[in-house]
Amino acid sequence: MHPGIHARKFPEKPAYIMASSGEVVTYQQLDQLSNQTAHLFRQYSLKSKDGVVVFLENHPRFFVVCWAAQRSGLYFTPISTQFQAEEVRYIANDCDASVLVTSEKCWPLIESIRQQLPKIKTIILLPNGTDSDSTQSLPDDVVLWSQAIAGLPSTPLEDECEGAEMFYSSGTTGRPKGVKLPHNGGPLGTMPEMYKKRVKLHNVTDQARYLSTAPLYHSAPVRYNMMMMREGATSIILEKFDAEESLRIIEKYQITHSQWVPTMFVRLLKMPEQIRQKYDLSSLVMAIHAAAPCAIPIKEKMIAWWGSIICEYYSGSEANGATAINTEEWLSHRGSVGRPIMGEVHILDDEGNELEPGSTGSVYFSGGTEFQYHKDPEKTAATRNSKGWSTIGDIGYLDADGYLYLTDRKAFTIISGGVNIYPQEVENLLIDHPKVADVAVFGIPNDEFGEEVKAVVQPISMGSAGIQLEQELIDYCRAHLAHLKCPRSIDFEKQLPRHPTGKLYKRLLKDRYWTAG
Repeated sequence: MHPGIHARKFPEKPAYIMASSGEVVTYQQLDQLSNQTAHLFRQYSLKSKDGVVVFLENHPRFFVVCWAAQRSGLYFTPISTQFQAEEVRYIANDCDASVLVTSEKCWPLIESIRQQLPKIKTIILLPNGTDSDSTQSLPDDVVLWSQAIAGLPSTPLEDECEGAEMFYSSGTTGRPKGVKLPHNGGPLGTMPEMYKKRVKLHNVTDQARYLSTAPLYHSAPVRYNMMMMREGATSIILEKFDAEESLRIIEKYQITHSQWVPTMFVRLLKMPEQIRQKYDLSSLVMAIHAAAPCAIPIKEKMIAWWGSIICEYYSGSEANGATAINTEEWLSHRGSVGRPIMGEVHILDDEGNELEPGSTGSVYFSGGTEFQYHKDPEKTAATRNSKGWSTIGDIGYLDADGYLYLTDRKAFTIISGGVNIYPQEVENLLIDHPKVADVAVFGIPNDEFGEEVKAVVQPISMGSAGIQLEQELIDYCRAHLAHLKCPRSIDFEKQLPRHPTGKLYKRLLKDRYWTAG
């Protein structure tokens, strides 16, 4: 399945709609524009398995570019527009792409590092909002997209074939790593088993209306929106997440499917009750969430509000395995991320021995996708054990029914006095406190115990930050958790460094305490 099929079946049907501007891109437009852009890529000598960088905000032509790369057999690498110049420079050079696609909005950053991108031979510039030409003076290696595709065929390439995305990890524990998935260059429309399982799991048909809430440069929004377009559904894409706007869009477009991260749930729940009840959400049949752990109280409140429509899945950009759990299952296994839908889960100790149910260890998958980290065989090898099972660094356990529970990332485990403390447990408790908007918990140096527990809190109101709130939150933790797990001190920040996809850049906070002095 692919948009070309739907362009012939219902050409005027919206493939996607930009929520704020209301701009509609029909299946016919998506098919024709992505074909023209695919021909443009061939003009720049891009052949199957070559690479292209996509550095765009939630732009009306984002999926035109992605589909052009996909149907050209290319690896395409979206880069977060939240990244700083050095991070963008590193990824653009590391991924070995020779073409970079950006927009007028993002151009100033690219312009500032253009001389530091020796592998990028051509930069394709998309206009802001419309396809009218830019009037600014541009270097010779920069071409205007609308001019460059003019006159190119809107029919498929003769050698059209499937490409693949190559995402970079978010870099929460170091340099981002390029996740390179298998690429067999099969005919356009050839889909792996995991895709078929997700379509069935979420009951996706051409009648679905999907709300995309997150930045498009992240793996889940790209994969799920493209899944919707493969099936002939319609996506409504938020240019930027806003809690109340999300509810308004659900009502306006009678959204059936949506995807969220737990921080979005928190923001939805902390809106005033009169706003939460203002909109008709009865069209929703599937609210999907993933990307980060969801605290049990938060999910319980969402289920109480939205009903039994919430489906959670666990997977990484590496796609080495996946689990899923629906509302009914979760209510019987609270806190679980489900049972495998791809691969088999194994829990291993530090010596590589497989553990019994209930024992906590490293989460490994067997039988999943054989990913590799681009140009880094050592990091790739470090994810495998002697049996070829792979891990992406998470810690958890299985219960007697085979449901997986995640405890934390291995890199974030606090070892205090020889005891392992998992920050996620403390974070899940604190985020439910009515005065807390966001929280990060990690270990900081302690002369006696090696590490002690530290919390950094983004309060609902910075006016409440201070010694009194610090003690209130510490007492709250001590009333619910063993005292050794609780923060010894709490600092307050106006905003935590959280990626819009929900992942927290905890390293940026933690480094302050380990490098100070």
